[in-house]
Amino acid sequence: MARATVTGYCWPQSVEAGGSVDLHLSSSGGAPVQVEVARIGARREVVLALADVAAGDHEVPADAATHGCRWPVAASIPVDPAWPSGYYEVVLTITDPGGKARTEHAFFVVRPTIGAGGAPASGASILLVLATNTWHAYNDFGGSNLYTGATQVALDRPMARGYLHKPPGAGRRVTSVHPPDPQIAAHVGYLQLNHLSPWAGSAGWPDWEEPFVRWAEGEGRRFDVATNADLEEHPELLAAAPGAGYRLVLSVGHDEYWSGPMRDAVEAFIGRGGNVAFFSGNTAFWQVRMEGAPAPGEPNPTMVGFKGNFRRDPAYEAEQYGRLTSMWSDHLIARPENEMTGVSFSRGGYHRIGRRVTNGAGGYTVHRHDHWLFDGTGIGYGDVLGADAVVVGYECDGCDFTYRDGLPHPTHADGTPEGFTILATAPAAHFTRTTSARPPHPKELAEDEFIAWRLFDDRSPEAVERISHGHAVLGTYTSPAGGVVVTSGSTDWAHGLAGRDARVEQITRNVLDRLG
Repeated sequence: MARATVTGYCWPQSVEAGGSVDLHLSSSGGAPVQVEVARIGARREVVLALADVAAGDHEVPADAATHGCRWPVAASIPVDPAWPSGYYEVVLTITDPGGKARTEHAFFVVRPTIGAGGAPASGASILLVLATNTWHAYNDFGGSNLYTGATQVALDRPMARGYLHKPPGAGRRVTSVHPPDPQIAAHVGYLQLNHLSPWAGSAGWPDWEEPFVRWAEGEGRRFDVATNADLEEHPELLAAAPGAGYRLVLSVGHDEYWSGPMRDAVEAFIGRGGNVAFFSGNTAFWQVRMEGAPAPGEPNPTMVGFKGNFRRDPAYEAEQYGRLTSMWSDHLIARPENEMTGVSFSRGGYHRIGRRVTNGAGGYTVHRHDHWLFDGTGIGYGDVLGADAVVVGYECDGCDFTYRDGLPHPTHADGTPEGFTILATAPAAHFTRTTSARPPHPKELAEDEFIAWRLFDDRSPEAVERISHGHAVLGTYTSPAGGVVVTSGSTDWAHGLAGRDARVEQITRNVLDRLG
């Protein structure tokens, strides 16, 4: 007998309080679905329950991964005007013929309401932007994602197992917590044991943003929450004059895919004196475009990303290189993400992943311990920060730098802003033809070869050597208008919170207190 299943998705994925969200469902045999909606903060707070929702038993369209599921609306979720901004978990449960409960998850975000003059109605001074573009890029519900040959992915479909919920267990993190694990066997075994997507270690709510939200709200912090797409669809979120809107924007975890309008909004915010903390890695590495493909009765939004197939992108054929869905650091786009973040994955790589820095420290070596970021930590020069919690892991961002008098200084040759200060570093390295966990086809370029080619328009061994010895860089700069940007240069910063590393917690408090 086939295993009974239930799945679904919410549309829209973000809504203001007082609006509504449609729930699209499918269950085995059309079994009725019990729906529970809960806001996730310091605590999990149930805000709504719907009993015996008629779901229907709907096929997954052959093109669901690229064009959406297009399932009918099973129920509408009214968003109470009193519900605060945040991430809302939607738990879907059916009972199979044997009496066993089967559960899956969906989500939506209550985004902030912006009042007169651009001020958030909540009064919050901090906006956390969830890395939902990256969740969608890796989501393989329906068969494909941007890593298996697709050049667009649909947003209106369920998230595959593992992106919205993960059970505890050894190997839960893609980063090797107890190295060496050159085959990433612990993580692969965990995914297989729990029937999760093979890509679920790379993106999603449970890995980084959830622990950050639980810790920050547990500390009494107030902040609003939005999705990546909200920065494009609702530019008013960051459009306020200095002093009227948010003081600080947060990126947490794996925030890899950014659209042009999204980046425009954040850079304009910094340019007006706004502060940004990138507690994230691989940040804004790929440019994507949000588009609406035609489909009867559905908006059917898609996210376009040609990546390694960028020469098939219509923007390439039209020589509209500013819209090209390649690396932001591609020499054709000529807009390296360093200009915004201070760092780039192209100058970083992996730490404690497979055969890349397999037995690394998992923490940063501190170079400038007297910076305000380290106030109250007791850190000294040369100390290692965050190793016990493995806060340097998975994907890391760095910059081109050289040493003077024993301290690292950016060269600025890669777009890193003047005034950027390198506070701490850890070694990182890109996958090569022989070290990749998913080896490239013989006719394909390895990751290090592709990055060198797009950076320098040169794929020679000499060009590859230029980016072969990367780093995770913890650093900061101040814009001419006074906007302060801080970057952790690693996806895994949030794993140092919640009592795992007191110094990582204190640094995070320092950033939130000073900039938020």
